[in-house]
Amino acid sequence: MSLQVGIVGLPNVGKSCIFNALTNAGARVENFPFCTIEPNHGIVAVPDRRFDELARLLSPSTITPATLDVVDIAGLVKGAHHGEGLGNQFLANIREVDAIVHVLRFFGGETTHVEGTVDPLRDLELVQLEIVLADLDRVQRRLEKIAREAKVGIKHARDEQTQLAAFAETLERGEPLRAFHGLEPADTLARQLGLLSTKPVLFVANCDEAQIRNSDPALAELERHATQAGNRVIPLVAELEAEIAQLDSQADRALFLGDLGLQEAGLDRLTRAAYGLLSLISFYTFVGGKELRAWSVPSDTAAPQAAGRIHSDFERGFIRAEIASVADFLKHGGEASLRQRGLLRSEGKDYRIQDGDVVHFRFNV
Repeated sequence: MSLQVGIVGLPNVGKSCIFNALTNAGARVENFPFCTIEPNHGIVAVPDRRFDELARLLSPSTITPATLDVVDIAGLVKGAHHGEGLGNQFLANIREVDAIVHVLRFFGGETTHVEGTVDPLRDLELVQLEIVLADLDRVQRRLEKIAREAKVGIKHARDEQTQLAAFAETLERGEPLRAFHGLEPADTLARQLGLLSTKPVLFVANCDEAQIRNSDPALAELERHATQAGNRVIPLVAELEAEIAQLDSQADRALFLGDLGLQEAGLDRLTRAAYGLLSLISFYTFVGGKELRAWSVPSDTAAPQAAGRIHSDFERGFIRAEIASVADFLKHGGEASLRQRGLLRSEGKDYRIQDGDVVHFRFNV
């Protein structure tokens, strides 16, 4: 699965700190703009309690969780759509990812802010405006080209012209194109043009501990703004999350979190939310009684295509899938018990894999 999440935002808002904590990749963290120039890439294991419980039940020799591809992208500044700062590179890198994690700075301190003051809603609007203006420029250039074809009566050109005009009208109001996301043929055209504001977005509020503990009014305002737009906010303290990520064992992490009065790390919530942002679900296989593995597929994936995630031969030679829900698997203690109770289902090519399915594929090669 090559779907990627890009971490974006202004310089010095904590993007690389969050990326490091997520991936332990050691990206540079410095107090100056454009510390990140080339995008940093990392792989993050997706926290999944069901998978952990399966591992405890089955005691496999090999455990492979689902993962998420994460990209730390250079900071954007005002005028990026005209190439200011690293604008052209920033926008090009966003075009390569499938979803956006937008980090907004709430914390104060001595770290330089490129706009001089800390104002997360202003920063949100600044980044969104640069993305909208970049899309508008691309749509207008495409409209100029397609208008010539529409004049001579080419039907597909007239249809595209109508859709582009709707895009332009939305963008000229300063609104992103996410309302068109998932709608055909608008979504197809947006992908072809590489439009940025159609991509799903998740906001991360990078706070200090007092802001989270005392329910900072600016944080509440961001959550209201995000809810109205159908988005989600994950508040966290990046420096604290980095400390948690450095702890060697789950027991140490649980103890540390307990001392802070937390049930789980903010990064775990962030990773799961980003996974959902890509509309991914997980299914599990237990191969040869040795390897337990979680696989990522888009929701509504048919069983043969899910089998193809394991190997292309599985998809070509697909016969059927033997499936149990992870809840039944854990409740009854494994495959043999499920068979005795008639809880192991046989599904064909039309079956859509469900989140949490435990699957054994049957195939010819």
